[in-house]
Amino acid sequence: MRFESRILRTLGDKSIPGPNDFPRWPMLRLNMERLYDAFRNGELPYGKSGITCDDPALLTDPDLTVRHVDLKTWMAHYYPDQKPEFLFDGIERHLHPAISFDSMQALLVDREALKLQLAELEKSFNTLNEQHRLLCQQTESKTGNDHPISLRGESTYLSIVGGLLTLLLGQSPSGKRYSSFETTDSIISALLAHYPGQPGISERTLWAKFTAAKRHVNADPN
Repeated sequence: MRFESRILRTLGDKSIPGPNDFPRWPMLRLNMERLYDAFRNGELPYGKSGITCDDPALLTDPDLTVRHVDLKTWMAHYYPDQKPEFLFDGIERHLHPAISFDSMQALLVDREALKLQLAELEKSFNTLNEQHRLLCQQTESKTGNDHPISLRGESTYLSIVGGLLTLLLGQSPSGKRYSSFETTDSIISALLAHYPGQPGISERTLWAKFTAAKRHVNADPN
């Protein structure tokens, strides 16, 4: 673009550069030939002074023009791997040729919906985790006072923990995961990172409790 005026002066009245006119820009001649081939074969509308007019006489007229939208559509169809800055914005230039702008918009909408869903699940996780922490404190308190937790109480917290694990590691009927956690190990790592030193939040204890909770919720109620 910096040499536009120089290129136009060298080109003069010629529609297509000569083989030796622009040794610094070998693609210039090829691209001009592509454009005129598209004009002659009706693939790219052209005209004069910005007015579209299918007049072959214009192919040698120095005032021949191509509308911006027509050129962009033609390039996107025939040369999807080439996206010059004066035609395509930054997002369009970085899109893979197989992905349309509409597809990208749909993916962004899905991404925002998943982010909202993840936020709700994390909120539920924090609530259930707090309930689990309180139950653990009650259990430790009762154990210290020689009052072991009742079977009903233990069954309750195992159901809560087991249900939480199933939710965090599961997916919807359409195949979308409910959370970013893929394994029990990743959940334990997150708990250890967020609640270091908390009573009951140790790797050994969590593995034992989670294993018992999974066994409990998967057991036959009969």
